Amino acid sequence: MSVLVNDEWKIIQKGFSKERNRFFESLMSSGNGRMGLRGNHEEDYSGDTLKGTYIAGVYYPDKTKVGWWKVGYPEYFAKVLNAVDFIGIRVIIDGETVDLAKCNFHSYMRELDMKESVLRRSFVLVGRDGASYEISSERFISYSDPDLALIRYSVRSVSKDAKVTFIPFLNGDVYNEDANYGEKFWEYVSSRSSDETACVTMRTKKTEFTVSSAFAWKLSGSLESMRAITDRNGEWVGIEINSSIKKNEEITLEKYVSVVSDRYYERNELETLATSKAVQAKESGYEALFQAHKCKWADIWSMGDIVIDGDVPAQQGIRFNIYHLNCTYSGDDPRLNIGPKGFTGEKYGGSTYWDTEAYCLYFFLGTRTSEIAKNLLVYRYNHLEKAKENAAKLGVKGALYPMVTMNGEECHNEWEITFEEIHRNAAITYAIKAYSDYTQDLSYLVTKGIDVLVETSRFWVSRATYNPRKDVYMILGVTGPNEYENNVNNNWYTNRMCKWNLEYTCECLSMMKDRYPEEYKKAVDRLSLTEEDIETFKEVSSKIYLPEDREKGLFYQQDGFMDKELKPVSELTEEDLPLYKKWSWDRILRSCYIKQADVLQGLWFLNDYYDLKVKTVNFEFYEPMTVHESSLSPCIHSILAAEIGKRDKAYELYLRTARLDLDDYNKDTDQGLHITSMAGTWMSIVYGFGGMRIRDGKLNLAPFKPKAWKSYSFNIVFRDRFIKIIVGEEETSILLQKGESISIVVYGQQVELKTAEEFKLRQN
Repeated sequence: MSVLVNDEWKIIQKGFSKERNRFFESLMSSGNGRMGLRGNHEEDYSGDTLKGTYIAGVYYPDKTKVGWWKVGYPEYFAKVLNAVDFIGIRVIIDGETVDLAKCNFHSYMRELDMKESVLRRSFVLVGRDGASYEISSERFISYSDPDLALIRYSVRSVSKDAKVTFIPFLNGDVYNEDANYGEKFWEYVSSRSSDETACVTMRTKKTEFTVSSAFAWKLSGSLESMRAITDRNGEWVGIEINSSIKKNEEITLEKYVSVVSDRYYERNELETLATSKAVQAKESGYEALFQAHKCKWADIWSMGDIVIDGDVPAQQGIRFNIYHLNCTYSGDDPRLNIGPKGFTGEKYGGSTYWDTEAYCLYFFLGTRTSEIAKNLLVYRYNHLEKAKENAAKLGVKGALYPMVTMNGEECHNEWEITFEEIHRNAAITYAIKAYSDYTQDLSYLVTKGIDVLVETSRFWVSRATYNPRKDVYMILGVTGPNEYENNVNNNWYTNRMCKWNLEYTCECLSMMKDRYPEEYKKAVDRLSLTEEDIETFKEVSSKIYLPEDREKGLFYQQDGFMDKELKPVSELTEEDLPLYKKWSWDRILRSCYIKQADVLQGLWFLNDYYDLKVKTVNFEFYEPMTVHESSLSPCIHSILAAEIGKRDKAYELYLRTARLDLDDYNKDTDQGLHITSMAGTWMSIVYGFGGMRIRDGKLNLAPFKPKAWKSYSFNIVFRDRFIKIIVGEEETSILLQKGESISIVVYGQQVELKTAEEFKLRQN
């Protein structure tokens, strides 16, 4: 039997389960922003497993597979590639190959230490003759050198003297489970192996990304012989290392892996470079490299940790989320972004969605230096020309950012998403405002962001339909954030964010004209922007139709929503849920049930535009009809519930998002983790329980403590300052740990924070 143990800093699996192996492989994933892998076994495993080694930015354009073609369909769906298996070590003890799907063993433990980002495993192997061997492994993907991964594998004989053979290897003969046509995405380039090192170089088909993986090794123990091995036409290379151990002795193999690609290095140098880096790593030694790696993670945790006293499952949940976000994105390369599964699985293609701007940006703004979040904005700016191409393919002007992308091209092929979820534009433009307000750094806005704002505004003007009978502009045939409604007219969220997008563009142009006249002139020339364009933006924004009951302050999700049979989720039975598995799509689309925050998503983005009464009316109307069958749903509801005083509801929804994968709420953790929704977990605490907002240029806080916790604390990186907030039973403490004095607002009261001085206030 396999058990997940509650622990504040670790994800611990006690006991092995063949049926739940993929689940734990997902939980035990790790990465460093440049590459990552699932928590697979190093030794052979012939049971059910999803072998996953992924390299950021390396993808394959898998030809679109649909029942029939529609004009405007993307040519491909981008797939993050299962790359060279570099962790493999075949282990043979007295002639028996270690394979936990076939061998006898007990005392299995798999443990991810999130504080140090290291995966450890151990078990006791029982040989065919009854002899026992204690086997342990440890590995980490270096955060200090993004090209390195290190493995330490040990065998200790408990019962007798024994022969032990290690065969560390590299396997380039790998496939993706989700290939549309079952094809292999890699082609062989070259390989070589010697007694000391081995290297394999593979190249992706079509995209021609070239990746070299190499390893060097070190043995602690008796070495009897070694020889290089090559198999599978060169795609598999290894080194057979023969040794022996006496009873109660231990032998350890260290494997020093380097993975380099032509995204960062010259293609013709990759094989030599990978090999030399592996050798250099061996010379530096495991402990020295591990210490450098731990120091990097210590910095990350010092800025972004959240500490919860009195609730270990909640503590484990938030650290699990923070950990995997940092494994997925390190922020040092503006060509990279954050896939919904990160380095933990193949689902969704590992591509970029609107999740980045709607959720992840907030996390990286609050926990890392501002340059890291800024690179997420630069990523979208660099794809602006592709966004204009995407709009043109659909017959409209301006720029439509893709729903799913790797290089700026749309690569999602479900029509109701590809063609209709145009609201993604607004999340991308809102991120510009969120970054600018949070950091007060306008350099991106006035040099790059203004181009994004103008071109997306041109899209909205082109996409809107003027209704002369009502003298309003409508947006027809869309899918809002609630994907359980397709091809509807006037989705409130889409229309409202369109209105905001146009207004914000005009505000920024006016601001630039006054404060940055040279940049304004350059932008006008670069964009061929006319006064007529600006007047059109203002005209459309002033006449956007918004379906709503103004007297009640209730916003209608779309024109026909109130015509539906409005029933709460509480009237559904267990047999009905989850809807996407139990109901036909026709039935779902006709129902009132909501997959994720839609109107409420707009109330979160435009938080300062609406009072608590309006937020309460809409929350109380829509949340009871929400099934939360998107991982992105609970966090937004939790934040708004906290704001309107529904604290128990906020906590209930927080737990759902915090332990979504750990408790396998959606029964799909085995396919990989929900990385982007993890940012929403952080938001639920900081923006929800902590009440953080940026208003009038100032940091505002209004923390409260959930009843289940004794206390909690979180850190905020804000305008080159590190601020610690500790929320106790009745009192909140604010400490400026680093940076110059700053004035903030706590519970509506202005507070002057000075370095190393603690400010205490009673909670409201």
